[in-house]
Amino acid sequence: MDNKPVSFKDKLRGLPRNVWAVSLTSFFMDISSEMVINILPLFLSNVLGVKTNIIGLIEGIAEATSSLLKMFSGWLSDRLGTRKWLAVAGYGISALAKPFFYIADTWGLVAGVRWADRVGKGVRTAPRDALVADSIDEKQRGLAFGFHRAADTAGAVLGLMIALLVVWLAQQNTGVLTRATFQTVVLVSLIPAVLAVIALAVGTQEVAVTRTQSPPRIMFRGLGKRFLVFMLIVGLFDIGNSSDAFLVLRAQERGLSVIGILGMLITFNLVYTLVSTPAGAISDKIGRRRVIIGGWLVYAAIYLGFAVAGTGWHVWVLYAIYGIYYGLAFGTTKAMVADLVPEALRGTAYGTYNAILGVLDFPASLIAGVLWQGVGRWGGFGPASPFFFGAATALTAAVLMMLWQPTAVNETTNASH
Repeated sequence: MDNKPVSFKDKLRGLPRNVWAVSLTSFFMDISSEMVINILPLFLSNVLGVKTNIIGLIEGIAEATSSLLKMFSGWLSDRLGTRKWLAVAGYGISALAKPFFYIADTWGLVAGVRWADRVGKGVRTAPRDALVADSIDEKQRGLAFGFHRAADTAGAVLGLMIALLVVWLAQQNTGVLTRATFQTVVLVSLIPAVLAVIALAVGTQEVAVTRTQSPPRIMFRGLGKRFLVFMLIVGLFDIGNSSDAFLVLRAQERGLSVIGILGMLITFNLVYTLVSTPAGAISDKIGRRRVIIGGWLVYAAIYLGFAVAGTGWHVWVLYAIYGIYYGLAFGTTKAMVADLVPEALRGTAYGTYNAILGVLDFPASLIAGVLWQGVGRWGGFGPASPFFFGAATALTAAVLMMLWQPTAVNETTNASH
């Protein structure tokens, strides 16, 4: 009998069709989204003259709106016993919203389009994540989510490279973004957005979901104490995890041009892409919790670096290392959600997870904007303050995660291997 261990490459090839199709969908949508979203704070600041507290408000409400819908759509996918078409609908809403960035000429209109785009994300995310979890054995769940994050981030790399090319051709290496350049980027972003919807609709197959005797209800208590404790710790981390728009503004404030910022984001996403899949596979072996703790400690160190960075190049280097945090923690945390709840409640669990974090994104981004530039007559503590705050909450959450001993079967089993 051949007991030769399966190679990492063979494990990737053995991932089911749904994981590949969902990953391709995320690849295309991230090409589209990252082209626009990463330069949106520059458009708001450089073209429309919007202050950071308003940018924080826009981002916070956008993510909160998205996440409340994630809770409902996750619950609905459990109730209906279906994942695919809710996810397709969500991607379709985002694709339809994007063209309206082209005509937005006030921060209110930008906010409206941004919120509509996040509605699409809110509808699709929990059913999509549950579809991935339903399609894979628990022993490869970390690998599947890590691979999905890698594909998602590879799309971000390509999208940012396209945006960089457009900016270079349109305005060379000037320090601020122009309206015409932003509009051109928006037009180009529409093609991959449409391809994302097609890939999901054609490429995925519905997976039969084990349903409970009575339809699940939207409630925290039914998801169990382990999930509750997990969310309390993750929520503490997230309150200091403000929108990455502030990192983009920090880079410009430290002297990076628009081209430099796009190059920085490309570097970050390359690191993120390279780390995600191996990190997910490692979490299958040593346990999710250890990988998440490592990611959060990296985050705390990097945010301290953002706080004291003296030049734009310092921010660039730190942002590249920031990709290690994302690669370690983002997909692994999602895989751990499935470890902590019954199969029939995965949609509800993913919806609840995303909803809580999204609701917290609102105060997180608002706090960051106020700490930076204040509100009313108060001028705030300056550009470094949001990053000191984020480092402190990340370090505290990492310590709490170290002290917590979950009893989920998958976590304890993997940790003992």
